Amino acid sequence: MINFVTTNPGKVAEAREYLGEPVEQFEFDYPERQATDLATVAAHGARAAYRHVGEPVIVDDSGLTIDALGGFPGPYSSYVEDKLGIERVWELARAEDDQSGAFRAVMAYCDGESFEATPEPVDTDRRGQDIAADERGEATTDEQVDDEAIPVRLFEGVAPGTIVAPRGDGGFGFDPIFEYDGQTYAEMSTEEKNAISHRGRALAKFAEWYGSADR
Repeated sequence: MINFVTTNPGKVAEAREYLGEPVEQFEFDYPERQATDLATVAAHGARAAYRHVGEPVIVDDSGLTIDALGGFPGPYSSYVEDKLGIERVWELARAEDDQSGAFRAVMAYCDGESFEATPEPVDTDRRGQDIAADERGEATTDEQVDDEAIPVRLFEGVAPGTIVAPRGDGGFGFDPIFEYDGQTYAEMSTEEKNAISHRGRALAKFAEWYGSADR
């Protein structure tokens, strides 16, 4: 069994579609690390959740990244949406020559066991290297400041698209200003969005690895 640490039952339902074994929702308000990348936030949350639960856990972190704005708002997406709103973010993107962006999600898995070592040194300040290693199919680790090393496996899912004027009544967050293949996320049904979503892509990678015999 895997514990999906989230308050959102929709995420759990989506995870169950990809994994061939029980996924249970576990609500735990872990302290969220402030960082400039999603992987650091997700990895920290997975460690904290594993210490609390004592069983295999997955934690996710996601956000909208806008290329011309240097990946902003990224891990600060919820805060920016609350403080600026989607209209203001659209105005910031519209002022740039390039409106390309992406929704990104990182799934972090922790079960307290070791994984195959990554070939490059990894530390808390080099999370981009963690993702690069993961895309090559290798495990990643991270050291806590208390020198207690708890390995965390990371899986990134990316849905590229375009930042547009708000359209659609569905979804949540930045969905109305993110267009994928001619439709905004807010114009899609839940099924259509899940089929191409960043979280779904991350879950697919995780499910493939988790179901392998040599994990």
